[in-house]
Amino acid sequence: MINVLVVDDQPMIRVGIRAILDSYDDITVTGDAADGRDAVRQARELRPDVVLMDVRMPVLDGLAATRELLDPEQDRPDRPRVMMLTTFDADHYVYEALRAGASGFLLKDSSPDELAVAVRVVAAGEALLAPVITQRLIERFVEAAPRDPAAHPLLRSLTDREREVLTLISRGLSNGEIAGSLVISEQTVKSHVSKILQKLGLRDRVQAVVFGYENGLVVPGR
Repeated sequence: MINVLVVDDQPMIRVGIRAILDSYDDITVTGDAADGRDAVRQARELRPDVVLMDVRMPVLDGLAATRELLDPEQDRPDRPRVMMLTTFDADHYVYEALRAGASGFLLKDSSPDELAVAVRVVAAGEALLAPVITQRLIERFVEAAPRDPAAHPLLRSLTDREREVLTLISRGLSNGEIAGSLVISEQTVKSHVSKILQKLGLRDRVQAVVFGYENGLVVPGR
């Protein structure tokens, strides 16, 4: 069973998401919060698998709450996966949340099935990269300051093949698409992805995409 904490300052949104998710046999909403401060408190008390986090809230916004929950300086093995919820497809807070360790984001007008699938994907340890919105969002906030791809010292730890894979990840390709592009097996791609994340100290594919764009492996719009 996947345990979910729903965080949104609008009561109707919280009630609606709870009703949707509780209708699935493998998902249950264990709590809800109206602001980021209460979300942090409940997350540490209830230990949900996934936190659905609104971006704009009073007291403590979703970005600050995500940073607090996923702070790498705190050695907490029970840290949840965080997925941002927003009504906007170009909200700069979402980009900052991805950098803070969130596993992706979902628009509030997504269908019930899309919401359930997103929760399962994130709970399984994957990142929600499917929407093209994510790619546009990242491009928007890194295109102003492209960097030299040779500048980051950690990139030198990657093999040529791993660098190719990272570039394709940054372009939003799935493991299957990467396998087809490089004419290798999907299992080999998974192995490369695992090594890339480990070498670069990244949590998941979302952070790999951000890393790739911020360090010039992919030029936005090309």
